[in-house]
Amino acid sequence: MENRPEPGPGPATLVELAQLDLRYEGCRLKSPVAEARLLAAIAQTGIQQPLQGIERSSARVLLDGFKRLRCAQKLHLSTVPFVSLAPEEAAGIVCLLRAANDHALSLLEQARFLDELKAGCGLSVAEIAQQLSRSKAWVSLRLGVLAELSPVVGEALFEGSFPVYSYLYTLRPFRRLHGAALIDEFVTALRGKKLSSRQIEQLANGFFRGPESFRQEIRQGHLTLPLQQLKDLPDDPDGCSEWERLLLADLEQAQKLLVRLMTKSPDERLSSRPFRAQAHLLCAGLLSRLPAFTKTLHTLYDHCGQT
Repeated sequence: MENRPEPGPGPATLVELAQLDLRYEGCRLKSPVAEARLLAAIAQTGIQQPLQGIERSSARVLLDGFKRLRCAQKLHLSTVPFVSLAPEEAAGIVCLLRAANDHALSLLEQARFLDELKAGCGLSVAEIAQQLSRSKAWVSLRLGVLAELSPVVGEALFEGSFPVYSYLYTLRPFRRLHGAALIDEFVTALRGKKLSSRQIEQLANGFFRGPESFRQEIRQGHLTLPLQQLKDLPDDPDGCSEWERLLLADLEQAQKLLVRLMTKSPDERLSSRPFRAQAHLLCAGLLSRLPAFTKTLHTLYDHCGQT
């Protein structure tokens, strides 16, 4: 695929639902709550924003608008407005990704489409980055997040039964310490429970850091008791609350990891090309967060020194 300016969407046309190819539906996250709101809006005013995809001689392949499509099916509509982004799949996916801010693609949705470009369309990471005007690190980071997903977690996230935010920012850090199997157990126990991000965070801290009895309660789906136990935890004898103890544990863990990194990094055995490639990407991610991390530490240090 040549590196040229994207032509942009064509004019909208009405197409029959049966004419749409849904092969990329698994690349988009489902949200039952958002879909219910959209259904009510479409029932009143119809579909205001055309569905988008790839128009070929044999079929119209849908890339964006799966929620609108499912709403149309529920309302027994026979046609929907459709615009073509490009005449072939790679160019259409690139066009969708380049307009990701407008379509609000999540990180995981971006990752799925990037994987389609790499595995399905045969583009290299460098070619994808060039087409999207992004860095190779941006592409590799998303592909790496997708590669980490087990089938259990991936299914829960994309069907909308477990919040993506909670997985990315609460569970992923535990994956490196406890492995994928324990993450699968936690997600399986909580999927579909409609818990808040705060509740999931509390249960995760207890599940991965607490006693086996706490984990057993969660595995068996008995969530009321663990949540109540976390809520009713008394202050530590040293005067620290549960939330404060968790942060102290994180600071202690960060200090240990820093020492280990400084000790191991100069080792001459760290010389293979696969290691250097992966370490380079990870270091880039850490360095990009270092200023904010340092500022946070300075703020916490100054705050805690005012006693």
